[in-house]
Amino acid sequence: MAEKKRLRQIARPFVVDGPSGVSVRDRLKGLTAEDEEVLRAVGAHMGRLASRDLACRVRDGLDHSTDTWAARKRELTVLSSSRWAGSVTSNTHDQWGLAQRAQHAHLQSLDAGIGMLRHRLSLPVGEKGSRGRPGGYRSKHEWFHKSRRLAVLEDRYEQVKAEREADRVSVVRGGRRLFNQRRNLAAAGRTAEQWRAEWEAARWFLTADGESGKRFGNETIRVTPDGEISIRLPAPLAALANAKHGRYVLASTVSFPHRGEEWRDRVAENRAVAYRIHLDVVRGRWYLDASWTRKALPVVPLATLRAGGVAGVDMNADHLAAWQLDAHGNPTGQPRRFDYDLTGSAGHRDAQLRHALTRLLRWAQATGVQAVAIEDLDFTDSTTREKHGRRKRFRQLVSGIPTGKLRARLVSMCAEAGIGVIAVDPAYTSKWGAEHWQKPLTTKNRKTSRHAAAAVAIGRRALGHRIRRRTTPPHDDQSDRRGHRTAQARPGTRGREETRPHVPGPRTRSVQPDAERTRATSASKTVRDAPVDQAWVQDPLLLTV
Repeated sequence: MAEKKRLRQIARPFVVDGPSGVSVRDRLKGLTAEDEEVLRAVGAHMGRLASRDLACRVRDGLDHSTDTWAARKRELTVLSSSRWAGSVTSNTHDQWGLAQRAQHAHLQSLDAGIGMLRHRLSLPVGEKGSRGRPGGYRSKHEWFHKSRRLAVLEDRYEQVKAEREADRVSVVRGGRRLFNQRRNLAAAGRTAEQWRAEWEAARWFLTADGESGKRFGNETIRVTPDGEISIRLPAPLAALANAKHGRYVLASTVSFPHRGEEWRDRVAENRAVAYRIHLDVVRGRWYLDASWTRKALPVVPLATLRAGGVAGVDMNADHLAAWQLDAHGNPTGQPRRFDYDLTGSAGHRDAQLRHALTRLLRWAQATGVQAVAIEDLDFTDSTTREKHGRRKRFRQLVSGIPTGKLRARLVSMCAEAGIGVIAVDPAYTSKWGAEHWQKPLTTKNRKTSRHAAAAVAIGRRALGHRIRRRTTPPHDDQSDRRGHRTAQARPGTRGREETRPHVPGPRTRSVQPDAERTRATSASKTVRDAPVDQAWVQDPLLLTV
């Protein structure tokens, strides 16, 4: 008999921290031609300084220190201002750190791909996989091409590793995606002039960090509570000013319909607010983003969130499956499905996510639950072509699930709605949900899907209950009259999610006697008038696990 696969250790549920910042956006309407000319001049000038500073930061690498930072800031102050220079150097440091983390993630991805290729190439051609590990390749032709891909990945791994050891990172101001489009404008659907305009706009720098205690929370890009916008021009562009102290006042005003009251309260109290002005070249529209940090919200204990039940949510590529559970882990009401379409532009996808989450939170508020339970998903190791081979559609399906964006959006929107978020380990939720909850929750008038059953499993794990249900005992008068085996383990029971050990013998309160020890038959019961010497001995009650 083959050895049963051991379950991996399941992490405990935890309450997700709330968002640390807020960002809102409003369109700059009514800009004059002179306003746009000034914005383009300031953005291009500061963009050149930001590119120069980024190149210096990349050259410094790990030799970077507060002294080198101060030296770079002094050089930029001469060509702009001290606050512009501070914003540029801070943004540069963030870009370098992001590039270094991306380089490390790329190195890990290459290492995982190389390990998977070596494993599959070491197996005989056509051998099937086992225990979650893929088998060998299906043909010699595929084996040959994968061996060549292994050589390519190994060479790329050595290059990236050498760059990391030499402390070199690659950063593209304007975005690598837009940079690569220049090589094939026909596929991108752009002309050279359109690409150039978008590329230059992406490399502009019109970002100013806030400063508490200063007037309206920002001295570089100042926005009054009435919405008037003024910009402190860099020193070489001071001649373009139309107001005192080298400032330029735009003809457009903003009001921030979303979170406008919160923003006005901050600027009225001179609290720090960071601003960013950017241009959407395709639409020809200018926008102003305002962002600020918020105080850490009080963390609600996990026990408090569980007291009112939870709404289990299963994330999928095209919808959210949800089901309400009470504090005891019982599904109540009807399952809900919130669809979204992730095709099209990035703006359309983001709008679809926000619309689906809005409907989810409205339903959760109507049910009265205090928390939403989701899986702590990360598919970085499951989207590679080396692991799943020719299962391209499956890889596209997994890659299409918006785990990161949906999780960030959900946390932010739940914080505003006053609903907590409980993250659970995703291990076996879909499998056990379909095995133990799909059929019991299916009725004549309701067909339960695997995703709805997975939502129940997620909610039960968030509440601290086990997912798997014990098997139903035999019918009445055959055993213990539907006894202990249908009961669920308590939340504090150790090993409640582990495989139950096999106990020899029948799983009832009555144990069949041993034939050699308890039964002695002298004659067949079918013989008429024959003496029957048959005795049954009842062993003491044995309570099995």
